[in-house]
Amino acid sequence: MDRLLPLIQNETLKIWKKKRFYVIILVLLVLIPIFTYAQLRISETNKKNFKDWRNQLVQQINENQNMLASDRIPEEWKRSRRIAVQQLQYYLDHNVNPNSPDGVSFTRSFMSSSVTLFYPLLVLAIASDLISGERTAGTIKMLLTRPVKRWKILLSKLVALIFYVSLTVVVSGVLCYLISGAVFGYGGWGMPVFTGFLIKGSAIDSAYVHAVPQWLYILMESGLIWVSSMTVAILALMVSVLIRSTAASIVTMMAAVISGTILSSMSSSWQSAKYVFAVNLQLTDYLAGSPPPITGMTLSFSLFILAVWAAAALIVSFSVFTKQDIMN
Repeated sequence: MDRLLPLIQNETLKIWKKKRFYVIILVLLVLIPIFTYAQLRISETNKKNFKDWRNQLVQQINENQNMLASDRIPEEWKRSRRIAVQQLQYYLDHNVNPNSPDGVSFTRSFMSSSVTLFYPLLVLAIASDLISGERTAGTIKMLLTRPVKRWKILLSKLVALIFYVSLTVVVSGVLCYLISGAVFGYGGWGMPVFTGFLIKGSAIDSAYVHAVPQWLYILMESGLIWVSSMTVAILALMVSVLIRSTAASIVTMMAAVISGTILSSMSSSWQSAKYVFAVNLQLTDYLAGSPPPITGMTLSFSLFILAVWAAAALIVSFSVFTKQDIMN
């Protein structure tokens, strides 16, 4: 333990000196204002067209019902529309605006929309070259000549990675709230958000639906985002161990994440796709009651699949790193 703590501090400083986290902050500072402005224009349009948010929900319900009556829409799309109609009607019946224009609601929506692709790409900026980058630079040889066991070196990198993944989730939420709050206001923490919707085929079981304050919902959402992001980070660490080239390891993980995101939107009739890690990354959909990519998937199932992928990646990473010939 005495030797492990300095290793962790060293790995944390090395990631910081690479300035990858600065790039993440810069990306957030550029994109969040753009999304905030887009949401502002949408809100202004809605104010012009609807004097009351209830009228907007009624129109959304009517539009979805009209689409359900069309024969040109695939049955899978109709399933999601039926569920959306039931959810909107639930909010309408309980007199709760699901799209309240405030900084907290915008942050909740932004983080939920970003869990599948945006957060994984941010994480890859840090995780994809933890080992391969040191091979390219030649510093891995110097590190391995120290009288420290290899598993401790990799463990220190893993702990530093956990720290930066956690920091990425927290900083993104804080920046999103601060920037959007300047436009929409900083209220909305106590606004009720309904969760507990159970999807059964094309219907919703509302027996377990309950309202939670928005601050609690965001905490739960952030925890699920952290699980998804950490799974991607651990897989990226494994790829970094297996592939010597930094560019190749980054491209490999980016291809896996992006192709998995595309697959999740096309996998409704391919049941085996539910075992692919990328199909299970959208954990926040279970909180919101959105239909899963494949019928029958649940939050516990997705958490289990991600845990299996992460555990397998860690086993491979430590097994290979402690035995392979890295010096050549």
